[in-house]
Amino acid sequence: MNEETRTPSAPIKLRDNAKLYFKELFTLFLAFFKIGIICFGGGYTMISLIERDVVEKKQWLTTEEMMNILAVAESTPGPISMNTATYVGTKRAGLFGALACTFGAVLPSFIIIFVLSFFLEEFQSLTWVSYAFKGIRCAVLVLILNAVIKMFRNVEKTVFAILAVLFVLCMCLFTDLYIVYTLLICAAAGIIYNFTVRFVKYARGYKE
Repeated sequence: MNEETRTPSAPIKLRDNAKLYFKELFTLFLAFFKIGIICFGGGYTMISLIERDVVEKKQWLTTEEMMNILAVAESTPGPISMNTATYVGTKRAGLFGALACTFGAVLPSFIIIFVLSFFLEEFQSLTWVSYAFKGIRCAVLVLILNAVIKMFRNVEKTVFAILAVLFVLCMCLFTDLYIVYTLLICAAAGIIYNFTVRFVKYARGYKE
């Protein structure tokens, strides 16, 4: 069974089985804690890791759901990785699931920055640390490109999608328009486009 037809595993509810519910909370926390502790470079570098664990391994989401939540997470305030973690946790185990995933994703960074804050100046002056961060930046670039490639493969290749990508690219490169307005324009265009397609199909006698 491929990713497109894979059915996500059923969510766990506290009233159904308390033991399985708390086990699920720990599993959610641990999954995002591991992602948070090995990921450098911000939220975008976590996308491919989240997709690998959440979609391919754990089967908590389908590929389509993952693409949709990435679009929503990017369009809403806050880091994309945190928004995605919150959504996954909420879907799997409600409010406590959201807290488990979000806390798991945030905790590694908090611990590392908290420890480094005591001797950050001395740490930055070390030559080998500077070289290490140069290498990490290269790895971060590859992780971001990997996420972009995966998302591109999963996006439906329609004329509208290609035009939308080109529009956003041009707006980002050649204008100073606030990105929120660009997203709103694309959202409105998507709504209009899909309603138009449905109307045309209905007028021609097709049924959903």
